[in-house]
Amino acid sequence: MTTTTTSTDSARPDSARRAMIDSQLRPSGVNEPWVLAEMLRVPREDFVPAAMRASAYIDRAVPLGDGHFLAPALVQGRILGEAEPTQADNALVISTTGYLAELAKPLVGALASIAPGAAIPTGPFSLILIDGAVEELPAALTDALAEGGRIVTGTVSNGVSQLALGRKSAGVVALNPLADIAIPPLAAFAAPKRWSF
Repeated sequence: MTTTTTSTDSARPDSARRAMIDSQLRPSGVNEPWVLAEMLRVPREDFVPAAMRASAYIDRAVPLGDGHFLAPALVQGRILGEAEPTQADNALVISTTGYLAELAKPLVGALASIAPGAAIPTGPFSLILIDGAVEELPAALTDALAEGGRIVTGTVSNGVSQLALGRKSAGVVALNPLADIAIPPLAAFAAPKRWSF
């Protein structure tokens, strides 16, 4: 028996992206037209293994193996919205999958993208986006952020993750929590283990 691909089959990912916007993003407060346009443009299914493509639009993190995840679409939508990227930005995106970097690319003037744990490129960057939750920001990342630059990331403490926004002032980055949101933790940004008695 042969199977043919119909126009309905080929349109399914586009329909899934529209459903993601209407049922996941808009009801959760992601309504910036430029964020929604990018999330409609970029196919999430291209950033997961072939066996996981059918799960690319679920409203939970998609496990990719080896402790890596594609974060829920709401996470990337909120990160972009809070970042308010502009063409004046020289941006660094840290992402396991590259999905957030693809979303941000048309919105900034210049963009570098690395995997968590990779060497930090020489800055300064006016904007850093981290597609996951961190326990601790490494000094090299803080150093790469320009004075007055901003960083949007997830943070995790005692198992609770939050979206956070920070700015660099007098050489220091303070992350201010914005909302509790389920953001997969990034092992590369775990706090060092400390002795306890």
